[in-house]
Amino acid sequence: MTDSLYWNPLLETLPLEKLKQFQLKKFQRIFTWAYDHSKFHRHLYDDARICPSDIRSLADIRHVPKVEKSMMREIQNKDPFPYGDALCVPLAEVSAFRQTSGTTGQPVYQPDTWQDWEWWSECWSFVLWSQGYRPKDRVFLPFGYNIFVAFWAGHYAAEKLGCEVVPGGVLDTQARILKIQEIKATAMMATPTYILRMAEVAKHKMGIDPSSLSIDKITCAGEPGAGIPATKKRMEEAFGAKVYDHSGATEIGAWSYECSHQPLGMHVNEAMFLVEIEDLETGKIIEEAGKPGKMVITALDRMAQPCVRFDSKDVIQWDKDPCTCGRSFRLIRGGVIGRADDITKVKGVLLSPAAIEEVVRSFDGLGDAYEVVVDRPGDVDRIVLKVELLTGVSRSDIEGKLRDQLRLKTNLGYGIEFFGYGSLPRYKLKAKRFKDLREKSLLHREAGR
Repeated sequence: MTDSLYWNPLLETLPLEKLKQFQLKKFQRIFTWAYDHSKFHRHLYDDARICPSDIRSLADIRHVPKVEKSMMREIQNKDPFPYGDALCVPLAEVSAFRQTSGTTGQPVYQPDTWQDWEWWSECWSFVLWSQGYRPKDRVFLPFGYNIFVAFWAGHYAAEKLGCEVVPGGVLDTQARILKIQEIKATAMMATPTYILRMAEVAKHKMGIDPSSLSIDKITCAGEPGAGIPATKKRMEEAFGAKVYDHSGATEIGAWSYECSHQPLGMHVNEAMFLVEIEDLETGKIIEEAGKPGKMVITALDRMAQPCVRFDSKDVIQWDKDPCTCGRSFRLIRGGVIGRADDITKVKGVLLSPAAIEEVVRSFDGLGDAYEVVVDRPGDVDRIVLKVELLTGVSRSDIEGKLRDQLRLKTNLGYGIEFFGYGSLPRYKLKAKRFKDLREKSLLHREAGR
């Protein structure tokens, strides 16, 4: 088994037509389950006048109403408490509680049965095996074990693969680095923000070259960074390790992964999930490659609180080419490009924060920390980029080239503010680098009238 490229060779190489048939059968099953066992879903589907017998093809799935996070928030704190009537199993069968981070509003509670948690672990097993994790690995997890799902399932999947798992939950950053050094850990999992933070602390506070540590592979999640070439390059060069992207969510599961061939994108685990891409303006389903849209996703095997046609707000696009690894699971080019919530118009131009990150991280003379602030002090939008200059780097050497690259990649002009190294905020988990203050600016102007 350890010599196999695939965790599940049958499913990962299933011909496309058979894979589609498999997905249809699974969707029919989970849709029927939700219809029969969830008051929330039954009401939603009855209002749309659709029932299980109407789903006879993959095209029919497009008529099933989508579920948004706001809907899940509305049904919480009702019976059966605290999940409300989307729960499909008796409360006594719920064995795990997680919740979303609440970065975009009130957290959503997620109940899982023991079967669901085994499913989470199996999804993550696809991820880790594809990235080269094997029983010989000693895996260090430098995240705070908490009510957020984070890398909990990654922990159990690593154990399932036979790896030795070292939880670094309550340790601070320096203690984690010393523990990795002490035990010669070979792999770890964290957000891109924290991977870069660990490298910074090791190098500048501890005098340890992070590439001298024994880490040879890193799995990132929680942010688009590992899918952004310049950010991936920074992490790989810092630790002398391969960095792999992965995307998942509390309400959805571990739905995609970058494999060891590093195809500049991620596979969708199409044996466990059905992914549709919806045009951001028309709402039509996008089948062609290279056209970004919003992901609508179904977790095909999650039972306690089903995820059926969930509007994830993640912006992705299909890749035109299959991966050289031989998997039949399709690729999304560049991973998760951003979130529909984050893609905003500035001076009439659609802007993705990930495009700014790609530019900033491509300059060797700039630190890892940066901030973007959009406001409207008058009648016109203003966008300011705050960056840190590394010691010994001249502002004049960078400023002009930085402006040019920002203009080229985003079609916008920026005010650029330079700071000394260590001046901007640092984050341990997900970074909050993009701040849109235009609504606050408007309220401030109106209050002054």
